[in-house]
Amino acid sequence: MNLQLFPLSPALGARVEGVDLSLPLAEAERDAIERALLQHQVLFFRNQPLTPRQQADFARRFGDLHIHPIYPNVPEQPEVLILDTAVTDVRDNAIWHTDVTFLPTPAMGAVLSAKQVPAWGGDTLWASGAAAYEALSAPLKRLLDGLTATHDFTKSFPLERFGSTAEDLARYEATRRQHPPLSHPVIRTHPVSGRKGLFVSEGFTTRINELEPAESQAILNLLFAHSTRPEFTVRWQWQAGDVAFWDNRCTQHYAVDDYRPQRRVMHRATVLGDVPV
Repeated sequence: MNLQLFPLSPALGARVEGVDLSLPLAEAERDAIERALLQHQVLFFRNQPLTPRQQADFARRFGDLHIHPIYPNVPEQPEVLILDTAVTDVRDNAIWHTDVTFLPTPAMGAVLSAKQVPAWGGDTLWASGAAAYEALSAPLKRLLDGLTATHDFTKSFPLERFGSTAEDLARYEATRRQHPPLSHPVIRTHPVSGRKGLFVSEGFTTRINELEPAESQAILNLLFAHSTRPEFTVRWQWQAGDVAFWDNRCTQHYAVDDYRPQRRVMHRATVLGDVPV
């Protein structure tokens, strides 16, 4: 094994060389990637063209995979969802969000594979919730400690964008019933590293439950702005064949929607996690 790491920013992010993701991972390779993920929070691999099966096999080495209730998926590999701007409205990705926090056990991580990228634009940014939390003042940390926030699937997936046909509407309504709003801690403790981080995002978080509505909105606006400050982020310029693997427990991300009418096609495999605490 010859895994090499090249850090990309002080807060998070590293480029990885020395591993072929299309091949079954040896146990030592799998463990080394997991250690790198815990340290850098998001990993990038250049020139790794993966089939949907290879992508799912790699992601499955880190946990069970999720099948998304709204996005289309690869028919022969339903754990791999398709983000294709020529087919699906993906504007919900152009907002800071942590994936599927509308689940009781949100994603541990995700593996994103670039299939077709625009000639310019279409970058993705990641932000470290841990770095953002550590930069808060002590009084604000004390205020947030023990608070919970509501996460709602419909905030990023409104009916008017995902219920255009009778079939779409039926699927949407079934998904809404299966995924009612639920609560997670505002400050999450990472289950492996023990590092604390902010666990709210503009994509799915609607309110802080213990505060009055006006207080909740003011604090959330502050946290949304604070957690995405440039010093807590890394930006990746995609090339076809790139793969990103991120720790969804301590990051959020933003897919920049600046490339229309060019087309962008990505495949994502989402690894399920545990109950946030």
